Order: sequence, then C-alpha cells, then structure tokens
Amino acid sequence: MNIKPYSRKAHYYETDQMGIIHHANYIHWLEEARVDFMEQIGFGYDRAVSSGIDFALLGVSCEYKSMVRFNDIVEIRVSFASLTPVQMTVRYQITDVESGKLRAVGESRHCYFDSNKKRLVSLKKVLPELYDLFASFSPEEGAKE
Repeated sequence: MNIKPYSRKAHYYETDQMGIIHHANYIHWLEEARVDFMEQIGFGYDRAVSSGIDFALLGVSCEYKSMVRFNDIVEIRVSFASLTPVQMTVRYQITDVESGKLRAVGESRHCYFDSNKKRLVSLKKVLPELYDLFASFSPEEGAKE
C-alpha cells in the first residue's frame, strides 16, 4: 500500500511574535498526520474509537531542525519506530515541500486502551485487523510479542 505524506500549509494564527510557527503547533501536526495515516490504511481513527479502542499517549517529542513560516507547505511522513501488541512508537519527518529541507523530526508513543473497560489491552487480541495493518508498516513487521 502506498501511503502519501500528510500535506499541511502553515497558518498565520500558528505563528509567534518572530513570524515562525510556534513550537507547540508541531505536536498538533503530528497528530493530524497520524490520523491521516490511519485513514489512508483504511482503518480511520474514528473506526477504532467506535470499536472501543483508543490510543493513550505515553510520550511525545519533537526536535526542530529549521523554521517553518507562515504560508510554508510541509509534508509529514509517518512510520513506525516500533510496534508490539500493547504499544507503538510512531515516527514523523516534517519536510518543506518547496525546498525539501528537513524542518523537524518527532515521535509519539502510545498504548492501546479499552475506553469501555478503562484498561490497557493487546491490540493484537482485540482488533487484530488493525494490528495486522500496523504490522505491515512496522520495521519489525510486528515481530515483538
């Protein structure tokens, strides 16, 4: 399956007093890209949530390489750094569309959470279809148990 990068135009309201995108907005962009990735693989975030599964955030990081300014268009590539039945680490690469220059790299770590029972679950057991989709994009191909 060919996954397209998530494309995003930087808005004026996202800038700070220096005219660059405020650092907090990058975290929002990572989430937007992750949700877009799930839609592209055919298992939207809303479908997972309606199945009673959510992705509890355990940690997020973003390393800024160069500035994004108002009206810049960036692409965000999503990949898996790791995947297990109980958690995943998603990697992001933000690049400028026009120049190809790397703007930021990030990661988010999530566990799988049953929102009805209020407990952690094995995605491989409760939503094997989604786990298998994720595994097909994982460098370990879901090998970690």
